[in-house]
Amino acid sequence: MDEREVEAIVTNLVVHGGDAKSYAIEAIKCARLGKFDQADTFLKQSSESLNRAHEFQMERIQQEIIGQDNKPLSLLMVHGQDHLMCALTTHDLAVQIVELCKQVTTGSGE
Repeated sequence: MDEREVEAIVTNLVVHGGDAKSYAIEAIKCARLGKFDQADTFLKQSSESLNRAHEFQMERIQQEIIGQDNKPLSLLMVHGQDHLMCALTTHDLAVQIVELCKQVTTGSGE
């Protein structure tokens, strides 16, 4: 794997991770306003962006496993992974916050 391929993977991790995080934040905003259908749509978009980022992450991991990329881990890749992990955490918390807003609004204790 050459440097340009690594940069492309990192770029996709950052872009899709950033999109996922933004969608998750929008879901929380909608839930706070009681717009639960919109919140659910944003959470779905967040999941889709995370899935796309994960595909690029797995590509990099598979290249390393089969020995096509035995270069040391670059700071650039660490940066991309950091974006993805922050997006995953934000998404997971958004799911819980949206559900909490639904419970508060409906009075159910699920």
